[in-house]
Amino acid sequence: MTEKAFISGCAGHALSAAERAFFAQAQPWGLILFGRNIDCPDPVCALTRSFRECVGRDAPVLIDQEGGRVARLRAPHWPPFPPAGRFGELYQSDAAAARDATQLGAQLIGLELSALGIDVDCLPVLDLHLPQTHSAIGDRAYGQDAGMVADLGRSACRGLLCAGVLPVIKHVPGHGRALVDSHQQLPVVDASLETLRQTDFEPFRQLADMPLAMSAHVVYSGLDQARPATQSKAIITEVIRREIGFHGVLMTDDISMGALSGTVAERSVAAWQAGCDLVLHCNGKLEEMQALAEVAPAIDGATAQRCQAALSLRTAPQRLDVGEARARFAGLMERVLSA
Repeated sequence: MTEKAFISGCAGHALSAAERAFFAQAQPWGLILFGRNIDCPDPVCALTRSFRECVGRDAPVLIDQEGGRVARLRAPHWPPFPPAGRFGELYQSDAAAARDATQLGAQLIGLELSALGIDVDCLPVLDLHLPQTHSAIGDRAYGQDAGMVADLGRSACRGLLCAGVLPVIKHVPGHGRALVDSHQQLPVVDASLETLRQTDFEPFRQLADMPLAMSAHVVYSGLDQARPATQSKAIITEVIRREIGFHGVLMTDDISMGALSGTVAERSVAAWQAGCDLVLHCNGKLEEMQALAEVAPAIDGATAQRCQAALSLRTAPQRLDVGEARARFAGLMERVLSA
């Protein structure tokens, strides 16, 4: 069956009969997991396996496993990892150690994901952490300097790819100047195009070769006064694709977030029409998923090529002595405390 241009969530630790039937018929491109779906390792493995059985292919399974506040896998089964800001702190005193720690931490996260059948991580956050940055981003960002953010972001991507997991750079073209939480409200950024070019866009430009990116539900008034980036053809065409040079798979941030208005179907159609390849729907509400599937286009043309290119980068994880790697990672991060 033809894959549809959306990524879906699910409600619990296991797929219900209704969800199984829905996935088999609707054929979403992938599945995204949240804390509500996570118990202990074996059920998560069963969940990822059952989703792929429903759609009849090796479909991608995504998660937000950043470290810090945004971690769907938690103790006692999975160890904590620091937020991105900690790596940025280390960078100030030892850039090489920070790159090493960022890559190694991402690789260790990726190995945990790979063991569960999860092969896409919505990491790294390439937004800048500016004085005005809302706490919704906060220490999820590496820091204020665009060059450092790009440097550490690439290290995180390398680590994930070494573990056989695809990275997703987010939130393009930059969420750091937002003064409100896009989960609740629609942020408006009034910075000029030239300012954005020199700052917020730069990490995304330097990582434009990555396979997957997630859009920002943010209005950039100097670029499009009426529509957030997710639903702005001007921003996607002129900024994300041309200015930044990203030609991989562009997915929306969660389409059900409070920043957007209209029904799920209306929001999604606006995103596809603007140029997003995939709509991400996260809350696991079956009735919303069904409404989305009814309007979702088939994946074809340039979107199909981009999706195929991204998935072709999935590889078997490189071998790693996890015990030694964890000890080395802990030693690197201790430098932050002693700085």
